[in-house]
Amino acid sequence: MHKLFLLCWALIVSGVIAYFCLTDSSNIPAVNIPSIDKIVHFCFHFGFTISWILFFKKELKGADDAKAFLVSFIFSVLFGITIEIMQGVYTTTRASDVTDVLANTLGAMCAIFVAIIFKKQLNKI
Repeated sequence: MHKLFLLCWALIVSGVIAYFCLTDSSNIPAVNIPSIDKIVHFCFHFGFTISWILFFKKELKGADDAKAFLVSFIFSVLFGITIEIMQGVYTTTRASDVTDVLANTLGAMCAIFVAIIFKKQLNKI
């Protein structure tokens, strides 16, 4: 895939996550599933990390895959922490939550493990 496409895709994924994490939570329908918030955070950061891995594998061509994985993981964790801080500072219907950061980190870690497992397929992209 073309590097510009992968960058646009990763930015769109990042923007969608930021929007849904910072939008007024009273506009989001209530769902009665235990821990749904943590599941959503996990899934958001799984997708976020995979998207950035795909981009960084193209951007860092020639570097080993570990660098793309590490940069994507760190970026995901820092992005998640930043969103949590912004929720506490800039929103009135949301609050910062350390367990959200944990769910974000677990989602990013799982994305790294999946990327390692499917490394050969990722190299074809």
